Amino acid sequence: MEFTLSDLKGALDRNEMVPSFQPLVGLHTGRLTGFEVLARWQHPQLGPVLPANFIPLAEEHGLVDPLMHQVFRKAFSASVALEAPLLLSVNVSPTQLREPGLSRQICDLAEEAGLSTARLMVEITESAMLRDNLATAQRIAHELKECGCKLALDDFGTGYSSLSHLQALPVDELKVDRRFVELMTRSRDSRKIVASIVGLGHSMGLVTVAEGVESEEQADMLLWLGCEQGQGWLYGRPVVAADMAAFMNAPPREIAHRSTSPGEGWATSNLEAMPTHRLAQLQAIYDGAPVGLCFVDHSFRYISLNQRLADMNGLPVPAHIGKHLREIQPGLYSKLEPFLLSALRGEAVADIEIESPAGNGSGKARVDLFSFFPALDEADEVVGISIAVLDITEKNAQFALRRRDSGDQDSRRADSFGQSLQPSSEWVLSAQLGRERTRTLHWLEALHVDDLAPTMKTIQDSLRTGNPMEIEYRVRDLEGEWKWMRVKGSPKFGADGEILRWYGIVEYSSRNAATTPGG
Repeated sequence: MEFTLSDLKGALDRNEMVPSFQPLVGLHTGRLTGFEVLARWQHPQLGPVLPANFIPLAEEHGLVDPLMHQVFRKAFSASVALEAPLLLSVNVSPTQLREPGLSRQICDLAEEAGLSTARLMVEITESAMLRDNLATAQRIAHELKECGCKLALDDFGTGYSSLSHLQALPVDELKVDRRFVELMTRSRDSRKIVASIVGLGHSMGLVTVAEGVESEEQADMLLWLGCEQGQGWLYGRPVVAADMAAFMNAPPREIAHRSTSPGEGWATSNLEAMPTHRLAQLQAIYDGAPVGLCFVDHSFRYISLNQRLADMNGLPVPAHIGKHLREIQPGLYSKLEPFLLSALRGEAVADIEIESPAGNGSGKARVDLFSFFPALDEADEVVGISIAVLDITEKNAQFALRRRDSGDQDSRRADSFGQSLQPSSEWVLSAQLGRERTRTLHWLEALHVDDLAPTMKTIQDSLRTGNPMEIEYRVRDLEGEWKWMRVKGSPKFGADGEILRWYGIVEYSSRNAATTPGG
């Protein structure tokens, strides 16, 4: 429907511009995290009119400021009753980013309503930051941050020079455009784009929010990829201020924590889907491991963990996600911090005995064996830490090494969840990865592409069942030729039947005599 300039001016004079509120929900927890304010024209005959029918007209004739004042003033007043830590997100028009007084206007309206600016998220679209407008947008963004507001980059991936915007603006949040979310269940390329945006956000310490979530399938994929928040009709349509309380009083949405991918064929593996968190996303290994496992980011916040560690801490899995280690283990953190810092420097630290105080969450004193392994991205930069925790309170924690030295055999030792701890010099050279990368699951990168999937399946099956493993795969030798290798491994069990270590050998396979290099 088309409206005239006279219609719009009349609506502003009659104070007919009103806010509606769309809920934002934490994908890991199902809890409400805030609302986004959306403008509506409450037309006396037609009812609510969507912004696409009047915002372009307001921008064309310079009426965005009075429109914003009406909507924001009403939204801020209605949101004063929001309980912390819920946030209120508002959008600013591209034309407003040319106004030098924008930040002061927003902060004054919040102060007038009694709304703390610390609860306010201001969303800026990429399309608003054209080359000739970037300097002004940058200044306004910094002024808003100084005022206490948070900043979000909206519709990320649809504008120009996206990465330069991230570098130029002090943003706290990335919003994945609804067009990518809509197509991700049908388009592999869209899934890769979403995975890349989420991975970029994680690596920069930014919250990621997916727009336009309308189905459980989309929500499952976003959760699997590590996206933190979502908004869309699946969680609730925009409502008037009087209906906000219903969302705030509702119980958290039930979340199914999957240990497998959302659907066969939607991604070749979650290693590909989220390269920056590839160790953390081996969720199948996490769930089957007989030790407590978690992955924390470079700020020491929980990104993922298995149920065993949650039980050891005496808290459910969702209560950990996004929390700092200090919040979950206040009496233990000072003992863990030196080893966490070592892991951030790229140094793996294994088999550290630490006494946990009685207030550790389980209600009793405990002796745990900790191991800390840095997770590296493709540039060998540390993006987080994989932590393993074994309760050794009731048993002897002395671990004996077994070596087999015969012919071309190479003695290997792995921890309880399959990560290599003791690569030999011969293996390091032949794998052409370096000692640090062969100490963990990075050694899989040396395998022939056709051998990676069956090798991973065999490892996962053995870690889950405790059965001995025997694997054959190809790696390049020092001359660059493909050679078949055979791995035989057996677990060492503790008194309670849990796996303490894996011991085994790597040797040249007899298949080398019958095949040509590369075969």
